[in-house]
Amino acid sequence: MDLAKTVYTDFGFKDITCYLSTKPQKASGEAELWDKAIVMLREALGGSGLPFEVDEGGGAFYGPKIDLKVRDAIGREWQMATIQLDFVLPRRFEVKMRTADGGDDYAVMIHRAIFGSFERFVGVLIEHYAGKFPLWLSPVQVKVLTLTDKQDEPARKLAAALTAAGLRVELDLRPEKIGHKIREATLEKVPYMAVLGPRDVEAGVVSVRRQDGVQVNGLTAEALVAKLSEEARTRALAPTLS
Repeated sequence: MDLAKTVYTDFGFKDITCYLSTKPQKASGEAELWDKAIVMLREALGGSGLPFEVDEGGGAFYGPKIDLKVRDAIGREWQMATIQLDFVLPRRFEVKMRTADGGDDYAVMIHRAIFGSFERFVGVLIEHYAGKFPLWLSPVQVKVLTLTDKQDEPARKLAAALTAAGLRVELDLRPEKIGHKIREATLEKVPYMAVLGPRDVEAGVVSVRRQDGVQVNGLTAEALVAKLSEEARTRALAPTLS
């Protein structure tokens, strides 16, 4: 439960609801085991601090389960993690454990899928952020743009420094107008655009434009690398460069 909560919080999902699914009409295993397992799952949910509801009869035929659902930015609920207790497979495969009194007893298997379907999880992430990922999640984190070819070499050095710090960088040296380059990067939802013009190169600084349009000028390359590296390392969900 703690792992699932940590993962979803890191990805920016704050509205998490759990569902305790109990014994269905057609079920395998002893009633006593079912009752004990449901009590254990209920206690685990109570200790998680997350709100939960009971889905009567919604468990699998082999055991009860906990389902976790999240709400995206526009309020839609999505099925994510599932944690299931399985009484059936250990008996079929003779999987036993040593008990406290030295005897043998059948184990209880735990099925756990934190992401659920990984493809669906990625789809929910895209929907949640409308493609505008925080820095640490973005496929391209920084685009380095030049005004003219006279800034090509400083731009290459800046891109190399950002890449060496572990950031995902693209370099745009095309002979296009800077407004066109910025518009393209904005439509691609790149979090940061590092712009180098003749005045920037002369002063030894970088002009930075955030994806949301906020402009940050006069940063040295070293300061930019340090600030963006820290933002990515801490998995910040909102831009920190200002």
